[in-house]
This record gives sequence, structure tokens and C-alpha cells, in this order.
Amino acid sequence: MIRNQSVTMAGKMASAVEDVNRRGGNWLYAVSHQWSVLHLMMGFLLGRAVILQEISPFAIPFFAVMYSLKKNRLLLIMFSIMAGSAMQSMEIASANFLGMAIVLVLASILERRRKMELNYAPLLSFLAVLLSGTMVEYILNKLTWHSLFMTGVAALLSLILTLIFVQAIPILTSKRSQQNLRTEEIICLIILLASIMTGTVGWFVQDVSVDNVLARYLVLLFAAVGGGTVGAAVGVVTGLVLSLANIDAIHQISLLAFSGLLAGLLREGRKWTVAIGLLIGSSILTIYVGEQREILQSSLETFASVLFFLLTPRFVMREISKFIPGTEENTNSQQQYLRKVRDVTAGKMDQFAQLFTKLSETFSVPHLADVSDDELQKDYFLSEVTKNTCQRCWKREQCWSRDFDNTYEALNEMMRVMKRDGEINVNEMPKDWLRKCVKQDRMLTYMEQEYIRWQNQLHLKQQIAESRRLVAEQLAGVSRVMHNFAHEIQREGVHLHVQEQQILGALEGVGLSVRNVDIMNLEEGKVDIEITQPSCAGRDECSKIIAPLLTDILGEKITVKNKDCQALADGTCHMCLGSAQTFEIDTGVAGAAKGGQLLSGDCFKIMEFGSGKMALAMSDGMGNGERAYLESSSTLELLQQLLESGMEETLSIKSVNTVLSLRSPDEVFATVDLALIDQHTGQAKFIKTGSTPSFIKRGKEVIPISANNLPIGIIDDIDVDVVSYQLKPGDLLIMMTDGIYEAPRVENKNLWLKRKISELKTNHPQEVADCLLELVIRQHYGEIHDDMTVMVARIEHYMLPWATIPVPNAPKIDRPRYVS
Repeated sequence: MIRNQSVTMAGKMASAVEDVNRRGGNWLYAVSHQWSVLHLMMGFLLGRAVILQEISPFAIPFFAVMYSLKKNRLLLIMFSIMAGSAMQSMEIASANFLGMAIVLVLASILERRRKMELNYAPLLSFLAVLLSGTMVEYILNKLTWHSLFMTGVAALLSLILTLIFVQAIPILTSKRSQQNLRTEEIICLIILLASIMTGTVGWFVQDVSVDNVLARYLVLLFAAVGGGTVGAAVGVVTGLVLSLANIDAIHQISLLAFSGLLAGLLREGRKWTVAIGLLIGSSILTIYVGEQREILQSSLETFASVLFFLLTPRFVMREISKFIPGTEENTNSQQQYLRKVRDVTAGKMDQFAQLFTKLSETFSVPHLADVSDDELQKDYFLSEVTKNTCQRCWKREQCWSRDFDNTYEALNEMMRVMKRDGEINVNEMPKDWLRKCVKQDRMLTYMEQEYIRWQNQLHLKQQIAESRRLVAEQLAGVSRVMHNFAHEIQREGVHLHVQEQQILGALEGVGLSVRNVDIMNLEEGKVDIEITQPSCAGRDECSKIIAPLLTDILGEKITVKNKDCQALADGTCHMCLGSAQTFEIDTGVAGAAKGGQLLSGDCFKIMEFGSGKMALAMSDGMGNGERAYLESSSTLELLQQLLESGMEETLSIKSVNTVLSLRSPDEVFATVDLALIDQHTGQAKFIKTGSTPSFIKRGKEVIPISANNLPIGIIDDIDVDVVSYQLKPGDLLIMMTDGIYEAPRVENKNLWLKRKISELKTNHPQEVADCLLELVIRQHYGEIHDDMTVMVARIEHYMLPWATIPVPNAPKIDRPRYVS
């Protein structure tokens, strides 16, 4: 019983504590959000702030901006401004009250005309301060030229302050989706904070000035977050605004600026080092310009600000540093934002990939109409035939009701003969059926007509099925490309700041003046580094010095991928360096048009992809002249676009075939001879659609490469055979069109070309191409009977143009592990 009572009492106490916590939480939420305590404090201090001993230009701009941002809190903000203004003088309170009333009237007029925007706030502030100040001076009989001039100065300052508050107040009052501040926004924020501090001028706690303590605390906070530059800028702006409020504090500008610079330079240590920097900076200038009493008072103010700074939680500084460009927290915040954007983009790409996959599966599933059922097809065929013959015959009852089986079997036999021979005559009809049927000729006629219509329907259904299959394959290919792209952009990025500094230090250690090093990728075999340096005046330092140095630092071959020398523009060179491939390919092409004309129907392309692959492609259009040239060139252009988009080579060939077969109703086709060579491994893939064999010359051995594929554009669907072959250094790859292959007047052209290629005395690609073209033309005594093109590629080990330069005491570069 006692135990139950104790449990009950404990439950009541827990519920009471929960209730208190809930009420306290509700009260805190009401105070911080619903009552807008921050806005009320800002309004109170800005209403009390005075500069030049008689001007109060802060309250009206604050009220004008808050009219657009927090209209539901205007009454509270107005009371807070009036309370702060009344602490200074009734004259300032009256002017601010009239000014806020003028702002409300003008804003209401603009809202009725639907023209009220935040951009009009500076103009409203200017008019409100000008009119209210003039009216108060007139009522108090103080209207003089000096008072008018000061009122104009106050109105002009209010206009400028409104422009500043428009950018600064939303930083404090609204949540930003992207945590990054521009330099102008930071300066505006500091002016706003300094303006709020101006409202504390004249407040003392045991001879310690509150405004000086807050100013030095603000300098400490921003110096610890942003470094010496930000600390000095905050000190200058804060000291300037405070000196306008108290002319005796003019030395605060230099004191706060120097103290902020010194404190910011020591930010790499802990909070103690920042505090020591402020103490040293303020002590030096105070001793230099102050008296003994001022030195003691300034020291107390500095110690108070340091105490507040040391008590400031570290998470507050981390939150502030997220908004300051250049800080590590800001960089991480930006990376998180970019990572979110990347993940959203990758998610959308994956959704599209899944959509295309689902569409491909939909087209791949055979429909009920595509399923061939012999019995259903046979019954449908016979019903269509008998509908126009037996249904109108007077012997229908005798044939179908009394002798159904024999009649049905006879018609089945006739249909089998029709399928076999494509036609049927009276002699091939069943004898029993001939004796019974009285409409033999009519039956034969309808059966032949129905058979032709039936065959046309089957052909149409087959074409639809083939088209559906082609669409399914192409949709599946697009889905794979999009999925691979989504996988690539979803790859976890790694900040390589440490590696960038290591490479920068190593290059500067050998005497190079490098301005910037940006590492895009440091994965082995996929290195991508961008470097900016002063112009080398054409000495090609990127290839001769920087690439060999990086080769030694990274431990793999590095070459210059691209360079942009702008010596005449801004005196800088920008270069892109990356991993060198294992093999390099040198090419040569020779060709001639039929009859010695200028336009040939043969086209070729040499394409390099960013993944270290090279594609050699040739196309021979049907016929000769302009039309053949257009067909072959458009074929290669489309093929290049598909390959560069990341689509597989077989699917690319099929897609080109579909386009050519659907583009023109005429008989248009083109051959494609494609060789894809991986420059890292030497693996080659050959795809030949209607093209002639290629040859690989390895020493004295000549190896033919051929595949049995139809030219693209002839039929809707082609089967693409891919032939793979491992190339070795020194190999010559020879590709040719039928004008070269078919020209020799010999029976075994393959054997003849192999012998002629093996007898060549040169291995230079261009010389080999010229020799083969000249040899074939000589076979026809100088006449060119067809378009001729031969393309030759030589595979060799890639040799760096300059030897590797060892870097003494070079740091070991840690390559990060990439996570997908």
C-alpha cells in the first residue's frame, strides 16, 4: 500500500515538473517569437541612439524596414522606439512619433495603389524625417537655417541607413537557406550592430562604459571568427559610428581597429590568444594617448569584454563563422548546401532513369495481340472466309450442321495448301468437299483475298513488334546513361585543401611562383589539377617544369591536358594537368573522290573522349557525290554525339540505324567502320556494319579484322557483332573503304592486301596511307573508279616529353579514398 502511494506521488511530481517545463517552454517561445523581444530591444536602443549630440536618424529607418518585414509587430515596435526616444528628450520622441505616423500614412497610400515594396522604404524614411523634424522645430519656435540644415542632414542619413538596414536586418530576423554573406552584407551588419550600441552611450557600471565594452566584445567576436581583416574592418566601422555619438571617443577608431587586427592575427590559437591580442593592442594605444585615469578605465572595459568573450559558448562562434566567407565552417556549410543540391539532382536523374527503365520494360512485354495462337488465327481466318460464302448458301445446314467435322477438316486442308504454296486451285481441293460445295469459285476467291489481307496484317504486327523492341532497347540505353550520370554526380566529394597546400608548397620550394592550385580529382589514373601562375613569357614552363615536378610528387605520369596563356591580358597562365595515358596514337589519312572530284562520299572522324578512349570511324554513303557525302557525314555526326553522351557503342550503332531507316522512305544506307581504342590498356573494339575488313600490321604479320554486319539503314533491326583485339606497341591499324578494298583486279583481294601491307618499308601512319592509296590507283592506271579513303593509326607507348624532375624533401601526397 505504501509502495503504491509512493509511486502515485512520484507520478504526480513528475507530471508537475513536466507541466512547469511545458509552461516555461511556452513562455520562452512567446517571449522570443510571439513578442519579438529582439525587435523590441533593437527598437528601444535605436530610438535612444543620438549622433552629433542632436540627430536621431536610426529609429525611422528601422521602423520603415520593419513595416515590410514584421507588419504584425508594428505596434510593439512603435512603443519600444518611443520608450527609447523618451529617455533622451521629448523633442526627439515627438519627432520620431510624427515620423512613424508619416511612414504609416505614406505606406498605406502606396498599398492602396498596390505599389508598396521594400524598395520604397528609403524614400519613405527620407520624407518622414524631413517633414517630422521641420514640424517639430516649427512648433517649438526653433526653426532656423541651422536647424533646417541639420534636419536635412538627418533625412539624408536616414535614407542611407535605410539602405543599410534593408540588407542587415533580414540577416538577424530571418533564416537564410544559403549561409553565405557578401562583403557588403557584413559591413551593413556591423553598421547595424554599431548603431544599436550607440543606444547604450552614456550607460556606466562602476565607471565602466557599456558601449565601449560591447564594442570591444564585438571586435573580439568577429576577429576570432574572420581573422585580422574582418577584425580591423569591424573595429573601424564600430569606432566610427560610436565616435559620431560621442566626439570624445574619436580615438576609439584607431584603438578598435588595431586591437581587432592584432586579435585576428592570433586567431589560429585558442580564445585566450585572441583575448591577449586585444589586450595588447588596446593597452599600447591607451598608454600612448591616455591619462592615468583613462588607462585604468580602458583596462577595466577591456577585461570586461574579454570576460564576456571567454564566457561565450563555442557554438555561437561556429554559427557566426558559417556566414563569414573564407572560414572553414562557411566552406563546410557551402559544401553541405552543394551536397544537398547534388543529391537532389542525382535523385531526379535516378527517377528519370527508373522511368525510362519502366517504359523499356513496358515496350518489351509482349502484348496479347502479339502472342501467336495458331488455333485462334485459324478460326478467325475461316470465319472471315465463310462469312461471305457459306453464311449465304442454301446448303449451309447440310455442310455445317450435319457434316461439321468433314467440312471443317476440308477447309483446314485448303488453308494449309494456301500457306504452303501461296495459292490454291480447284484440283487441290478435297474431293468430298468438291462434290458437296456449290460455290467453289466464290470460296477460292474469298480465301485468296482473305489470305492476302491476313498476311499483310501479320507483316504489320511484326513491324510493330520490331519497332517496339527497338524503342525498348533505346529507352534502356538512355536509362543506363542517366543512371551512370546520376552515379557519377552522387559520388562523395572530398575537400583536398591539405593536398593543394602540399603541392603548392612543393612547387614554391623549387622557386616557382604559383598563385593557385585547385585539385578536381586525385584518383590514380584520373588526376585532374588546375594551376594558375604568372606568365612564363612563352617558355612553356607548364610542360617543361611543372608537369615533371608533379610526376615525381604524385608518383605517376602527369601531362598538360590544356593550357591558356594570357600574358597580354592579365599576365597569368592557366593550365590543366592530368594523368597521362599508357599509349599514344598517331594517325594518318589519305583519300580521293571518284573521277578526281572534290567531294567524296567517304567520311572519317577521329574522336577523343575524356576517359582516355579514342574512336576511329569511317563511313561510306551509298553512291557518290553530294548525297553520299551528306549521308556518311550525318551518320558520323550522330554517332559522335551518341558516343560522347556515354551510350554504349552497340546501342549507338543501332540508334543510328533506326534514324537512317526512318528518316527517308527511299533506299538509303551507309557503312560504318568503328574502332574504339582504350589508351590506358590498349584494348580495341571493332564494329563493322557493311564495311570492309581492317588489318593490323605487327612486324611482318598482318592480321585481318572482319565482321558480318549489314550496312545501317537497310533494315529496321540489325545484329551488331563486336570484335575485340588486344593491341601492342608498334602495331599499325589500317582501315579502308570499299573503294580501296575492291579496287585490285585480283580474285583473292584479302590475300593480296595482306601481302602488300606486309611489304611496306615504312611504319609512319601518313606514309602508309599515301602508299596504299597510290598503290590502288596505279592498279587502274591512274583512274579513280570509286571514292577511296584509307586511315592508318600507329600505337606506341606514351613517352613524357620531358624527364621527371625530382623534388627534394617532397611531401608524401595522401590520396583520399572516394566513396560512392
